[in-house]
Amino acid sequence: MRSLLVLFSILSFFTVYSQAKMQIKDAKKNFGLVKKGDVVKVEYEITNAGKSPLIITDCEISCSCTTVDFPKQPIAHGQKATVLIIFDTKTVYDRQDRTVNLISNDPSSPQKLRYKGIVLTK
Repeated sequence: MRSLLVLFSILSFFTVYSQAKMQIKDAKKNFGLVKKGDVVKVEYEITNAGKSPLIITDCEISCSCTTVDFPKQPIAHGQKATVLIIFDTKTVYDRQDRTVNLISNDPSSPQKLRYKGIVLTK
């Protein structure tokens, strides 16, 4: 029984150690002041700090005014990639505080990207 417990502990350690791990540089961004109708582009740098390839499978957006371009190919260990958020302000105004959830094979998925700013009326 004891040897089975030790074996399970070792396998659990290697399973956790070999998983993908998404690290986001500056997950919160402020785009400042923009005019209504402007299209705001916000880039996020993603790094795979895990041992297995990181695969972003989908994203959840908070409004229809947002689109997301994320890498469709696996991100290898130690490699970086860019996620681009495009925020169209033609239907919004005043303070904006939005999020995008990236869904991946990282055990702590989803990871949250946040962007905020103020949209001024023309």
